[in-house]
Amino acid sequence: MRQGVAEARRIVVKVGSSSLTTAEGGLDADRVDALVDVLAKSRSGGEREIVLVSSGAIAAGLAPLGLRRRPKDLARQQAAASVGQGLLVARYTASFARYGVRVGQVLLTSDDMARRAHHRNASRTLDQLLAMGALPVVNENDTVATDEIRFGDNDRLAALVAHLVHADLLVLLSDVDGLYDGDPAKPGSSRISEVRGPADIAHVKIGSAGKAGVGTGGMVTKVEAAGIAAAAGIPVVLTSAVHAADALAARDTGTYFHRTGRRSADRLLWLQHASTPRGALTLDDGAVKAVVEGRKSLLPAGIAAVEGEFGAGDPVELRDATGRAIARGLVNFDAKEIPQLIGRSTRELARELGPAYEREVVHRDDLVLLHP
Repeated sequence: MRQGVAEARRIVVKVGSSSLTTAEGGLDADRVDALVDVLAKSRSGGEREIVLVSSGAIAAGLAPLGLRRRPKDLARQQAAASVGQGLLVARYTASFARYGVRVGQVLLTSDDMARRAHHRNASRTLDQLLAMGALPVVNENDTVATDEIRFGDNDRLAALVAHLVHADLLVLLSDVDGLYDGDPAKPGSSRISEVRGPADIAHVKIGSAGKAGVGTGGMVTKVEAAGIAAAAGIPVVLTSAVHAADALAARDTGTYFHRTGRRSADRLLWLQHASTPRGALTLDDGAVKAVVEGRKSLLPAGIAAVEGEFGAGDPVELRDATGRAIARGLVNFDAKEIPQLIGRSTRELARELGPAYEREVVHRDDLVLLHP
Protein backbone atom coordinates (compact mmCIF):
# COMPACT_ATOMS: atom_id res chain seq x y z
CA MET A 1 0.00 0.00 0.00
CA ARG A 2 1.41 3.36 -1.06
CA GLN A 3 0.55 5.71 1.79
CA GLY A 4 0.98 8.90 -0.25
CA VAL A 5 -1.58 7.62 -2.77
CA ALA A 6 -4.04 6.24 -0.24
CA GLU A 7 -4.16 9.55 1.64
CA ALA A 8 -4.43 11.78 -1.45
CA ARG A 9 -7.61 13.83 -1.58
CA ARG A 10 -6.96 16.13 -4.55
CA ILE A 11 -5.45 14.31 -7.52
CA VAL A 12 -4.28 15.45 -10.95
CA VAL A 13 -4.48 12.68 -13.56
CA LYS A 14 -2.77 13.15 -16.91
CA VAL A 15 -3.57 10.91 -19.87
CA GLY A 16 -1.66 10.84 -23.15
CA SER A 17 -2.96 10.84 -26.72
CA SER A 18 -1.91 7.25 -27.32
CA SER A 19 -4.20 6.08 -24.51
CA LEU A 20 -7.29 7.76 -26.00
CA THR A 21 -6.98 7.51 -29.77
CA THR A 22 -6.26 5.07 -32.55
CA ALA A 23 -2.95 5.17 -34.42
CA GLU A 24 -4.84 6.47 -37.46
CA GLY A 25 -6.27 9.40 -35.51
CA GLY A 26 -9.72 9.77 -34.02
CA LEU A 27 -10.98 9.10 -30.52
CA ASP A 28 -11.44 5.56 -29.28
CA ALA A 29 -14.77 5.78 -27.42
CA ASP A 30 -14.17 2.54 -25.51
CA ARG A 31 -10.82 3.77 -24.18
CA VAL A 32 -12.29 7.10 -23.12
CA ASP A 33 -15.20 5.35 -21.38
CA ALA A 34 -12.83 2.96 -19.59
CA LEU A 35 -10.80 5.86 -18.21
CA VAL A 36 -13.92 7.78 -17.19
CA ASP A 37 -15.25 4.67 -15.39
CA VAL A 38 -12.11 4.60 -13.24
CA LEU A 39 -12.05 8.35 -12.50
CA ALA A 40 -15.77 8.61 -11.74
CA LYS A 41 -15.61 5.67 -9.33
CA SER A 42 -12.50 7.04 -7.62
CA ARG A 43 -14.29 10.30 -6.78
CA SER A 44 -17.74 8.78 -6.17
CA GLY A 45 -17.49 8.80 -2.37
CA GLY A 46 -17.03 12.57 -2.37
CA GLU A 47 -13.72 12.34 -0.52
CA ARG A 48 -11.59 12.82 -3.62
CA GLU A 49 -11.36 15.62 -6.17
CA ILE A 50 -9.87 14.94 -9.59
CA VAL A 51 -8.45 17.28 -12.22
CA LEU A 52 -7.91 15.60 -15.59
CA VAL A 53 -5.14 16.87 -17.85
CA SER A 54 -5.93 15.31 -21.20
CA SER A 55 -3.98 15.20 -24.40
CA GLY A 56 -5.66 14.07 -27.59
CA ALA A 57 -7.07 17.20 -29.23
CA ILE A 58 -4.70 17.18 -32.21
CA ALA A 59 -4.88 13.39 -32.57
CA ALA A 60 -8.69 13.50 -32.44
CA GLY A 61 -8.77 16.08 -35.23
CA LEU A 62 -6.60 14.15 -37.69
CA ALA A 63 -9.16 11.77 -39.18
CA PRO A 64 -12.02 14.33 -39.49
CA LEU A 65 -9.66 16.61 -41.47
CA GLY A 66 -8.38 13.79 -43.66
CA LEU A 67 -4.89 13.88 -42.20
CA ARG A 68 -3.10 10.53 -42.05
CA ARG A 69 -0.53 11.51 -39.47
CA ARG A 70 0.24 14.31 -37.07
CA PRO A 71 1.35 17.34 -39.16
CA LYS A 72 4.74 18.88 -38.49
CA ASP A 73 3.76 22.50 -39.19
CA LEU A 74 2.17 24.57 -36.44
CA ALA A 75 -0.73 25.93 -38.54
CA ARG A 76 -2.11 22.48 -39.40
CA GLN A 77 -1.55 21.28 -35.83
CA GLN A 78 -3.65 24.21 -34.65
CA ALA A 79 -6.36 23.41 -37.20
CA ALA A 80 -6.44 19.78 -36.05
CA ALA A 81 -6.59 20.92 -32.42
CA SER A 82 -9.48 23.26 -33.21
CA VAL A 83 -11.55 20.38 -34.60
CA GLY A 84 -10.31 17.79 -32.14
CA GLN A 85 -10.73 19.81 -28.93
CA GLY A 86 -14.49 20.05 -29.42
CA LEU A 87 -14.71 16.32 -30.13
CA LEU A 88 -12.57 15.49 -27.09
CA VAL A 89 -14.59 17.56 -24.62
CA ALA A 90 -17.90 16.38 -26.11
CA ARG A 91 -16.74 12.79 -25.60
CA TYR A 92 -15.75 13.44 -21.98
CA THR A 93 -19.00 15.35 -21.32
CA ALA A 94 -21.11 12.46 -22.59
CA SER A 95 -19.05 9.82 -20.84
CA PHE A 96 -18.97 11.52 -17.42
CA ALA A 97 -22.70 12.29 -17.74
CA ARG A 98 -23.31 8.55 -17.25
CA TYR A 99 -22.26 9.18 -13.64
CA GLY A 100 -23.96 12.55 -13.26
CA VAL A 101 -20.61 14.34 -13.31
CA ARG A 102 -20.26 17.70 -15.05
CA VAL A 103 -16.99 18.61 -16.73
CA GLY A 104 -15.47 22.04 -17.27
CA GLN A 105 -12.93 22.76 -19.99
CA VAL A 106 -9.81 24.75 -19.08
CA LEU A 107 -7.35 25.56 -21.88
CA LEU A 108 -3.93 26.92 -20.91
CA THR A 109 -0.72 28.09 -22.56
CA SER A 110 2.61 28.43 -20.79
CA ASP A 111 2.04 32.19 -21.05
CA ASP A 112 -0.93 31.73 -18.71
CA MET A 113 1.40 30.15 -16.16
CA ALA A 114 4.13 32.73 -16.68
CA ARG A 115 2.00 35.85 -16.24
CA ARG A 116 1.01 36.23 -12.61
CA ALA A 117 -2.47 37.65 -13.25
CA HIS A 118 -3.31 34.77 -15.64
CA HIS A 119 -1.78 32.33 -13.17
CA ARG A 120 -4.02 33.53 -10.35
CA ASN A 121 -7.10 33.46 -12.60
CA ALA A 122 -6.37 29.87 -13.67
CA SER A 123 -5.97 28.87 -10.03
CA ARG A 124 -9.26 30.50 -9.02
CA THR A 125 -11.14 28.93 -11.93
CA LEU A 126 -9.90 25.42 -11.13
CA ASP A 127 -10.63 25.84 -7.42
CA GLN A 128 -14.15 27.08 -8.15
CA LEU A 129 -14.91 24.21 -10.54
CA LEU A 130 -13.82 21.71 -7.88
CA ALA A 131 -15.80 23.52 -5.18
CA MET A 132 -18.93 23.27 -7.35
CA GLY A 133 -18.46 19.54 -7.85
CA ALA A 134 -17.33 19.71 -11.48
CA LEU A 135 -14.37 17.84 -12.93
CA PRO A 136 -11.96 20.16 -14.77
CA VAL A 137 -10.54 18.85 -18.05
CA VAL A 138 -7.31 20.74 -18.76
CA ASN A 139 -5.39 20.81 -22.03
CA GLU A 140 -2.83 23.01 -23.68
CA ASN A 141 -4.53 25.61 -25.85
CA ASP A 142 -3.02 24.28 -29.06
CA THR A 143 -5.28 26.39 -31.28
CA VAL A 144 -3.57 29.65 -30.29
CA ALA A 145 -0.25 28.65 -28.73
CA THR A 146 2.84 29.62 -30.71
CA ASP A 147 6.16 27.83 -30.47
CA GLU A 148 7.33 30.46 -27.98
CA ILE A 149 4.47 29.93 -25.51
CA ARG A 150 3.88 26.19 -25.79
CA PHE A 151 4.44 23.69 -23.03
CA GLY A 152 5.35 21.24 -25.81
CA ASP A 153 3.91 18.32 -23.89
CA ASN A 154 1.13 17.86 -21.36
CA ASP A 155 3.36 16.03 -18.88
CA ARG A 156 5.03 19.26 -17.79
CA LEU A 157 1.67 21.04 -17.89
CA ALA A 158 0.27 18.36 -15.56
CA ALA A 159 3.10 18.83 -13.07
CA LEU A 160 2.52 22.60 -13.02
CA VAL A 161 -1.26 22.17 -12.72
CA ALA A 162 -0.71 19.77 -9.80
CA HIS A 163 1.25 22.52 -8.07
CA LEU A 164 -1.29 25.17 -9.09
CA VAL A 165 -4.23 23.32 -7.47
CA HIS A 166 -2.23 22.17 -4.40
CA ALA A 167 -2.71 18.52 -5.41
CA ASP A 168 -1.76 15.67 -3.10
CA LEU A 169 -0.87 13.34 -5.97
CA LEU A 170 -0.04 13.35 -9.69
CA VAL A 171 -0.83 10.29 -11.81
CA LEU A 172 0.76 10.14 -15.28
CA LEU A 173 -0.96 7.64 -17.59
CA SER A 174 0.48 6.52 -20.93
CA ASP A 175 0.91 3.37 -23.01
CA VAL A 176 3.81 2.05 -20.88
CA ASP A 177 3.19 0.51 -17.46
CA GLY A 178 6.06 2.25 -15.69
CA LEU A 179 9.71 3.20 -15.88
CA TYR A 180 12.03 0.30 -16.74
CA ASP A 181 15.76 -0.13 -16.22
CA GLY A 182 16.11 -0.94 -19.93
CA ASP A 183 14.01 -1.22 -23.09
CA PRO A 184 10.67 -2.67 -21.86
CA ALA A 185 10.32 -4.58 -25.15
CA LYS A 186 13.54 -6.52 -24.53
CA PRO A 187 13.94 -9.48 -22.17
CA GLY A 188 15.82 -8.85 -18.96
CA SER A 189 14.37 -5.38 -18.39
CA SER A 190 12.50 -4.90 -15.15
CA ARG A 191 10.08 -2.27 -13.87
CA ILE A 192 11.40 0.22 -11.34
CA SER A 193 8.80 0.17 -8.58
CA GLU A 194 9.95 3.20 -6.56
CA VAL A 195 12.14 6.26 -7.10
CA ARG A 196 13.25 8.12 -3.98
CA GLY A 197 15.39 10.67 -5.82
CA PRO A 198 17.26 11.40 -9.07
CA ALA A 199 20.17 9.17 -8.02
CA ASP A 200 17.90 6.11 -8.19
CA ILE A 201 17.51 6.45 -11.95
CA ALA A 202 20.78 8.13 -12.91
CA HIS A 203 21.88 4.88 -14.60
CA VAL A 204 18.68 4.44 -16.63
CA LYS A 205 18.67 5.23 -20.34
CA ILE A 206 15.26 6.74 -20.97
CA GLY A 207 13.55 6.39 -24.35
CA SER A 208 11.64 9.18 -26.05
CA ALA A 209 8.96 7.79 -28.38
CA GLY A 210 5.51 6.50 -27.57
CA LYS A 211 4.24 3.40 -29.34
CA ALA A 212 1.30 4.94 -31.14
CA GLY A 213 3.10 7.89 -32.70
CA VAL A 214 0.29 10.38 -32.07
CA GLY A 215 1.68 12.21 -29.01
CA THR A 216 4.56 14.61 -28.43
CA GLY A 217 5.91 13.29 -25.16
CA GLY A 218 7.86 10.17 -24.33
CA MET A 219 9.28 8.67 -21.18
CA VAL A 220 11.79 11.54 -20.97
CA THR A 221 9.05 14.14 -20.53
CA LYS A 222 7.21 11.96 -18.01
CA VAL A 223 10.29 11.49 -15.83
CA GLU A 224 11.03 15.23 -16.06
CA ALA A 225 7.44 16.02 -15.06
CA ALA A 226 7.64 13.55 -12.18
CA GLY A 227 10.83 15.28 -11.04
CA ILE A 228 9.18 18.72 -11.13
CA ALA A 229 6.19 17.52 -9.09
CA ALA A 230 8.24 15.46 -6.60
CA ALA A 231 10.58 18.41 -5.99
CA ALA A 232 7.50 20.53 -5.24
CA GLY A 233 6.32 18.04 -2.61
CA ILE A 234 3.85 16.07 -4.75
CA PRO A 235 4.28 12.27 -5.10
CA VAL A 236 3.78 10.79 -8.57
CA VAL A 237 2.61 7.49 -10.01
CA LEU A 238 3.69 6.74 -13.57
CA THR A 239 1.86 3.84 -15.22
CA SER A 240 -0.33 2.85 -18.18
CA ALA A 241 -3.97 3.84 -18.60
CA VAL A 242 -5.09 0.21 -18.25
CA HIS A 243 -3.66 0.19 -14.72
CA ALA A 244 -5.31 3.48 -13.69
CA ALA A 245 -7.65 1.82 -11.19
CA ASP A 246 -4.77 0.04 -9.44
CA ALA A 247 -2.73 3.25 -9.39
CA LEU A 248 -5.53 5.23 -7.71
CA ALA A 249 -6.17 2.37 -5.26
CA ALA A 250 -2.54 2.66 -4.03
CA ARG A 251 -1.57 -0.78 -5.33
CA ASP A 252 1.96 -1.58 -6.46
CA THR A 253 1.65 -0.69 -10.11
CA GLY A 254 3.87 1.44 -12.32
CA THR A 255 6.62 3.58 -10.81
CA TYR A 256 6.08 5.60 -7.65
CA PHE A 257 8.13 8.77 -7.29
CA HIS A 258 8.42 9.83 -3.66
CA ARG A 259 8.33 13.55 -2.92
CA THR A 260 11.85 14.94 -2.80
CA GLY A 261 11.19 18.53 -1.75
CA ARG A 262 8.53 20.76 -0.34
CA ARG A 263 6.08 23.10 -1.89
CA SER A 264 7.63 26.33 -3.19
CA ALA A 265 6.02 29.64 -4.09
CA ASP A 266 3.90 29.32 -7.23
CA ARG A 267 5.78 32.05 -9.05
CA LEU A 268 9.14 30.34 -8.49
CA LEU A 269 7.92 27.04 -9.94
CA TRP A 270 6.50 28.66 -13.07
CA LEU A 271 9.55 30.88 -13.32
CA GLN A 272 11.81 27.84 -13.44
CA HIS A 273 9.69 25.49 -15.55
CA ALA A 274 7.09 27.48 -17.48
CA SER A 275 8.53 30.89 -18.26
CA THR A 276 10.30 31.86 -21.46
CA PRO A 277 13.10 34.40 -20.86
CA ARG A 278 12.59 37.59 -22.86
CA GLY A 279 16.23 38.59 -22.55
CA ALA A 280 19.43 38.06 -20.59
CA LEU A 281 21.65 39.88 -18.13
CA THR A 282 25.34 38.99 -17.89
CA LEU A 283 26.72 39.28 -14.34
CA ASP A 284 30.24 39.97 -13.16
CA ASP A 285 31.94 37.37 -10.94
CA GLY A 286 31.03 39.16 -7.73
CA ALA A 287 27.36 39.30 -8.63
CA VAL A 288 27.35 35.61 -9.62
CA LYS A 289 28.74 34.71 -6.20
CA ALA A 290 26.24 36.99 -4.43
CA VAL A 291 23.26 35.52 -6.32
CA VAL A 292 24.29 31.85 -6.25
CA GLU A 293 26.06 31.47 -2.93
CA GLY A 294 24.65 34.40 -0.98
CA ARG A 295 21.11 34.10 -2.39
CA LYS A 296 21.14 37.90 -2.74
CA SER A 297 19.22 40.18 -5.09
CA LEU A 298 20.84 41.38 -8.31
CA LEU A 299 21.90 45.04 -8.09
CA PRO A 300 22.81 47.31 -11.03
CA ALA A 301 26.49 47.34 -9.97
CA GLY A 302 26.79 43.60 -10.73
CA ILE A 303 25.57 43.75 -14.32
CA ALA A 304 28.11 43.58 -17.15
CA ALA A 305 25.83 43.41 -20.21
CA VAL A 306 22.20 43.21 -21.32
CA GLU A 307 20.50 41.69 -24.36
CA GLY A 308 16.96 41.22 -25.62
CA GLU A 309 13.80 43.30 -25.58
CA PHE A 310 11.80 43.04 -22.38
CA GLY A 311 9.64 45.11 -20.09
CA ALA A 312 9.55 45.46 -16.32
CA GLY A 313 8.07 42.28 -14.82
CA ASP A 314 9.24 39.99 -17.63
CA PRO A 315 11.35 36.88 -16.96
CA VAL A 316 15.03 37.19 -17.90
CA GLU A 317 17.98 34.82 -17.76
CA LEU A 318 20.96 35.64 -15.55
CA ARG A 319 24.28 34.45 -17.00
CA ASP A 320 27.87 34.27 -15.81
CA ALA A 321 30.82 35.60 -17.83
CA THR A 322 31.02 32.36 -19.85
CA GLY A 323 27.40 32.67 -20.98
CA ARG A 324 26.11 29.86 -18.77
CA ALA A 325 22.59 30.46 -17.42
CA ILE A 326 22.77 30.43 -13.61
CA ALA A 327 19.35 31.79 -12.68
CA ARG A 328 16.08 33.17 -13.94
CA GLY A 329 14.25 36.13 -12.49
CA LEU A 330 11.63 38.84 -12.94
CA VAL A 331 13.30 42.08 -13.91
CA ASN A 332 12.24 45.42 -12.43
CA PHE A 333 13.31 47.61 -15.38
CA ASP A 334 12.76 47.77 -19.14
CA ALA A 335 15.62 46.61 -21.36
CA LYS A 336 16.17 50.14 -22.64
CA GLU A 337 16.66 51.46 -19.09
CA ILE A 338 19.34 49.00 -18.03
CA PRO A 339 22.37 50.24 -20.05
CA GLN A 340 22.42 53.46 -18.01
CA LEU A 341 22.34 51.41 -14.77
CA ILE A 342 25.19 49.00 -15.54
CA GLY A 343 27.98 48.97 -12.97
CA ARG A 344 26.51 51.76 -10.85
CA SER A 345 25.41 51.79 -7.22
CA THR A 346 21.73 52.21 -6.31
CA ARG A 347 22.60 55.25 -4.18
CA GLU A 348 24.31 56.97 -7.11
CA LEU A 349 21.39 56.15 -9.40
CA ALA A 350 18.87 57.50 -6.89
CA ARG A 351 20.77 60.80 -6.67
CA GLU A 352 20.94 61.20 -10.44
CA LEU A 353 17.70 59.61 -11.70
CA GLY A 354 15.37 59.68 -8.71
CA PRO A 355 14.24 57.36 -5.86
CA ALA A 356 12.54 54.89 -8.27
CA TYR A 357 16.03 53.74 -9.31
CA GLU A 358 17.18 52.90 -5.78
CA ARG A 359 16.12 49.27 -6.04
CA GLU A 360 17.21 45.83 -7.21
CA VAL A 361 17.22 44.91 -10.87
CA VAL A 362 15.98 41.44 -9.84
CA HIS A 363 14.78 40.91 -6.26
CA ARG A 364 15.82 37.65 -4.59
CA ASP A 365 12.14 36.77 -3.95
CA ASP A 366 11.59 36.83 -7.72
CA LEU A 367 14.66 34.79 -8.60
CA VAL A 368 15.24 31.04 -8.96
CA LEU A 369 18.59 29.30 -9.35
CA LEU A 370 18.84 26.92 -12.30
CA HIS A 371 21.72 24.91 -10.83
CA PRO A 372 21.26 25.14 -7.04
